[in-house]
Amino acid sequence: MNEKKFDVVVIGAGPAGYVAAIRSAQLGMNTAIVDEMVNKAGDHVLGGTCINIGCIPSKALLDSSENYSRVLNKFGAHGIKTKDVSLDVEAMIARKDRIVSQWTSSIAALMKKNKVAWLKGHGRLLPGSKVEIVKEGSGQSEKVQAKNVIIATGSVPRTLPNVAIDQDNIVDSTGALEFTEVPGKIGVIGGGVIGLELGSVWRRLGSNVVVLEVMDTFLDMVDSQVAGEALKEFRSQGLNIKLNARVLGAKSTKKGVSVDYEDDKGKHSIRLDKLVVAIGRKPHTEGLNLNEVDVFVDESGYIHVDDYCSTNIPGIYAVGDVVRGPMLAHKGFEEGVMVAERIAGRKSSVNYDTIPWVIYTWPEIAWVGKTENELKAAARDFKSGVFPLRHNGRAMAMDEPTGLVKVIADAQSDEILGVHIFAANASEMIGEAVVAMEYRASADDLACIVHAHPSVSEAIHEAALAVDGRSWHQ
Repeated sequence: MNEKKFDVVVIGAGPAGYVAAIRSAQLGMNTAIVDEMVNKAGDHVLGGTCINIGCIPSKALLDSSENYSRVLNKFGAHGIKTKDVSLDVEAMIARKDRIVSQWTSSIAALMKKNKVAWLKGHGRLLPGSKVEIVKEGSGQSEKVQAKNVIIATGSVPRTLPNVAIDQDNIVDSTGALEFTEVPGKIGVIGGGVIGLELGSVWRRLGSNVVVLEVMDTFLDMVDSQVAGEALKEFRSQGLNIKLNARVLGAKSTKKGVSVDYEDDKGKHSIRLDKLVVAIGRKPHTEGLNLNEVDVFVDESGYIHVDDYCSTNIPGIYAVGDVVRGPMLAHKGFEEGVMVAERIAGRKSSVNYDTIPWVIYTWPEIAWVGKTENELKAAARDFKSGVFPLRHNGRAMAMDEPTGLVKVIADAQSDEILGVHIFAANASEMIGEAVVAMEYRASADDLACIVHAHPSVSEAIHEAALAVDGRSWHQ
């Protein structure tokens, strides 16, 4: 049988992969996408971790849990009286699954629309510009010729050697999205993005949540002023966040989970109903056959690439979570597009200095650019302006006065170096700051832009004014 030939074969159908495939096809290249993921029903699906068991389902549950929390805790202040409020967790999980199904079906439709061949199975590299697709369970495989290969296999949860995940009492981030009832007490190992988001979901739904974070600082990658405000707020919401807490071991029992940990006060043991391990993610390169085709992998497990996501082997590229940089879906999107366009002979690049970050707690945390600590470490002179949300009329009217906006600018040129937001819907607000930084705007440029009143976005305007001490409402 003659082997199929493609201009581009993408291995991995998460955000970086499926967008790379779509853009390659749009540019006239004969394109295939390879993926092995299956859903609960055993059907092959596209979308990778983000769509199926990560970004989208977690945000669906975050939204549901926030609605429930608002009914219980905030509707009364608006004069909305409720009684006999009940919670149907199974219906909540079913809604989450429907949203995921809609997304994966849409991605499959996009593949069909753009004439991208969907090759179902585990992809691995072979010498001679070939990709082998192994069909799980059948022992069958097929080989295809590829002028160019884009590796976009994403990431998997990190594990602890002394904590065995059973996806029953001790779960990873995937298992934490599948509880069908609200546990009485949940432990979360890891106080980073994933741990805080998952902890927030179940705290709002009624669980007693303890977060064990090994670092002695909270959200080290976030601006320290924002992180400090967030820590106070999350603790006031009922998240029991313990810093400098090193987990020594965990054991699943018939009655739940027993966890031993150590902090600056000594050793402790706690009993939990469920334990979530959320200590971050690592590149997923297992079974790609990288050694046989001589693709370099660094000491941290990332595929080594240059600024344009080319590996050391001509014609082989890597994008998304398997390469350096933040593990963010939108970063993967842009890298996938860049590689597709460069294969097609176009000049394309990604500005890694203006990639926004978001933590989908409530309030949300969003930022772009440098923090004060990073600028101090680089000995760069800067100035900053801060505006608290409690002085914003729309935030007060929404009953969401918690948080702040911070704008950091170069002390001499006034160019914006970073914007940091802790506010309801910060994920929607940060886009303005990204645009401003992409065009190298100054704080004064941002201060001169008219913002609608009343709107929460006025807080960005006020923070930019505050850089030079001329905020109007504080």
